[in-house]
Amino acid sequence: MSTPPNPVRPRLFGRGTWPEAYRIGDILRTETVGGVLLVAAAALALLWANSPWGDVYSAISEFRIGPAALHLDLTLAQWAADGLLAIFFFVAGLELKREFVAGDLRDPRRAALPVAAAVGGMAVPALFYVVVNLGAGADALSGWAIPTATDIAFALAVLAVIGTSLPAALRTFLLTLAVVDDLLAITIIAVFYTSSLNLLPLLLALLPLGLFTLLVQRRVRSWWLLLPLAAITWVLVHESGVHATVAGVLLGFAVPVLRRTPGPGPGLAEHFEHRVRPISAGFAVPVFAFFAAGVSVVDAGGFAASLSDTVAQGIIAGLVLGKVIGVLGATWLVQRFTRAQLADGLSWWDVLGLSMLAGIGFTVSLLVGDLAFGAGSERDDHVRIAVLVGSLISALLATVVLRIRDRRYRRICAQEAIDSDADGVPDVYQSDRGTGTE
Repeated sequence: MSTPPNPVRPRLFGRGTWPEAYRIGDILRTETVGGVLLVAAAALALLWANSPWGDVYSAISEFRIGPAALHLDLTLAQWAADGLLAIFFFVAGLELKREFVAGDLRDPRRAALPVAAAVGGMAVPALFYVVVNLGAGADALSGWAIPTATDIAFALAVLAVIGTSLPAALRTFLLTLAVVDDLLAITIIAVFYTSSLNLLPLLLALLPLGLFTLLVQRRVRSWWLLLPLAAITWVLVHESGVHATVAGVLLGFAVPVLRRTPGPGPGLAEHFEHRVRPISAGFAVPVFAFFAAGVSVVDAGGFAASLSDTVAQGIIAGLVLGKVIGVLGATWLVQRFTRAQLADGLSWWDVLGLSMLAGIGFTVSLLVGDLAFGAGSERDDHVRIAVLVGSLISALLATVVLRIRDRRYRRICAQEAIDSDADGVPDVYQSDRGTGTE
């Protein structure tokens, strides 16, 4: 009697398809450049705010511009947070929809890992924050969502600086985790940080949003038609009391992913993403970072005084410890319940380093801090310092782990550096072992 063959166990962090790997590579290059610009903008703001010319920085941040009749006489800092970040979330909406409609994550088995890791990476940091601030009052607890976000641009910038050869599957996982993270974050902002709701503008926003959806579903690409509708949608959502960045996600979800007729070439969502992502990564996010990171240490009472606040302590604990436990723990649970194995050549040290990188929270963390405590308040300054410190600690810890693993990464990359065939597709993506389902 023959022995039945052992069932093939699923693999975690296996390779996806070659088209998806190629597309992700382009995205990662753009986000890495954007991350370097983000870090540079944040560093410039921090130095300027603590220089003898700090008053000039404050004056620029507080300079108001816009039509008062539409309640849009906002400061430049508010325009960056409400307006430019809507571009960032538009790209996030496009990417998330594409991943689940046409990307590798349309397979529930492949989607389970990054979704579970994103949920764990948000729930556990929030729990850490709440535990630290249990006796600090309701005001302090309002910042529970600050340490839940991962800044993918900042994290990829750290990867670029330390020069690691992190396997492509792990980079893709980090990117997908951050995209799901962004969706959960904007949901939290819409549900928990909407202090007042005006239903009439919100209902009116459905009209331009509906027209935008109708046009893009008909594959209309004319910016002179779509951009005004997007702007009107943004204005009405802003007027409703819901944070205006929600409009960006809704507009992104409206764009179709698949081509109307089968054939080569990108769909409309990928076309828009290719056009808008450089604006988001290269301009919108760095400008927001410039206005958000400029906290005066002297005015905030110094680092020691700021970090004595339980709000700051909860943020740092959430980013440094909560993110690692959440992402690593969720990944282990997926492995445990699916009986999956790590892909060949990878170890749990790789996942640990990746989990530490997820503790780099910046863009959305600072945005939630503004919403929770009010931009420019003393506690908001403490939030900024805590986010910077927590992100820096996470980056340093991840650098140590990934540096140790760097030799191993290089060996893996050398094994994967197989010459392409005449079709330009690496051989490893043309075998069953390249699918990530072995």
